[in-house]
Amino acid sequence: MTLLCNDPNESCQASGISDTQKILAGKLFNPRSLQFLPSQTIIVSKKSGLIISVSGITENDLNPSELASGQTVDLRHLTVLPVFLHSYGKVSWNDQNTIESLAERTIRATVHARKTLMAGFTTVRDLGTEGAADADIALRKCLSGPSPLIPGPKSSVNVNQEGIEGVTGAEVADGVDGCIRAVRRQIGAGADWIKIYANYRFRSRMEDVSPRTARLPSQTTFSTLEMQHMIDTAHAHGVKVAAHATGTETIANLLELGIDSIEHGSSLTPHPDSLLRLLCNSSKTIWVPTLAVHYKLMEFGSGKDALANQAWKVASETFKRALQLGMENVACGGDTGAFSHGENALEMKLMVKLGADWKQVLRWCTLGGWNCIRPMNWETVDVDVANGIPLGDHDQRFGCVEPGWAADLIGVEGNFEKDFDGTVDNVQFVMKSARVYKMEGREVV
Repeated sequence: MTLLCNDPNESCQASGISDTQKILAGKLFNPRSLQFLPSQTIIVSKKSGLIISVSGITENDLNPSELASGQTVDLRHLTVLPVFLHSYGKVSWNDQNTIESLAERTIRATVHARKTLMAGFTTVRDLGTEGAADADIALRKCLSGPSPLIPGPKSSVNVNQEGIEGVTGAEVADGVDGCIRAVRRQIGAGADWIKIYANYRFRSRMEDVSPRTARLPSQTTFSTLEMQHMIDTAHAHGVKVAAHATGTETIANLLELGIDSIEHGSSLTPHPDSLLRLLCNSSKTIWVPTLAVHYKLMEFGSGKDALANQAWKVASETFKRALQLGMENVACGGDTGAFSHGENALEMKLMVKLGADWKQVLRWCTLGGWNCIRPMNWETVDVDVANGIPLGDHDQRFGCVEPGWAADLIGVEGNFEKDFDGTVDNVQFVMKSARVYKMEGREVV
């Protein structure tokens, strides 16, 4: 099918083609009600990149000429949903930081972005370049806006720079003043998020010569006062803070300090139920369990790495216990990059396998993603959704198919209830900001 006037910058008026596009959905997932609405028409604006209206399919929507021209996209056979490192299994962290050039890693990042978009993920949060300095700022610019230079998801990035041959995976900060200075520098460079390694295995880089010391449990890396000042400084500039955190004491402190998201949230010492309840139901903090990275690291070790096996066991048991206690503020994020881009849906599959309701998982991946990523003090921008100037990525709501929200849509083929894994992998259609990137299972750009 040829899609006419797909570029928002094209003049559709001159060719007599509408600035809007109509999508006919066989089923439409509503993450608020967890229901699938049958036979829905979605009208999107190519000019603003936003959804104009959603309603039931009528006879007028089945105009043969509009179907033939591509002005109406027929997805009645599909279910429509709102929706820098490559795999450690291919190249080690050390080699990516010390052997691959910055130019090579940046070019690879464009390939990863395309794979991620074609897998049906239209927005990502990139929490570090692992030694690629500020390259992600330029990458974000190339991915964003109504006419991106390269196909990929909208990216919310963090300028991050551990220490191999002078290349660091995270920027070093020490003392209250140093921590404040580092946060300010990163925000000044264009970071949308600040990531704190709130605890870590201090001697993890000694594994080759001292496996015992390298595999000691994680310890807190910053004092409570240092973390408080980093969080307060970022919040004062309207920037959210994510924390790599696994230990119970560290997580408890972060929740009290108002951290915006906890990445991982599992450790070799299981969380007490009281802390899990706080983590699952916090009004301020989103939990991103990252089950996929624990699972893939176990898989990379072929079941022979005792530490990786134990980490997966604890992560999965923590998640299952959290399900029993009730989880509200959750988002799907598998720490992609530690495994291949394009496998992003693995996080969702693991959640379902561990007992989560599949409809709830779809909510965590769509509306849950927006709740996590949305800017601080965010307010709806009053625009003409049909004719307004395209909004910046930070001004667009996503994760729900409603008027005024981003026209970021995917169409999948299959039955979620009977075959969740197969369906979530069977992405036939991808639209980002009202621009079609995948149709009938094939890339169109």
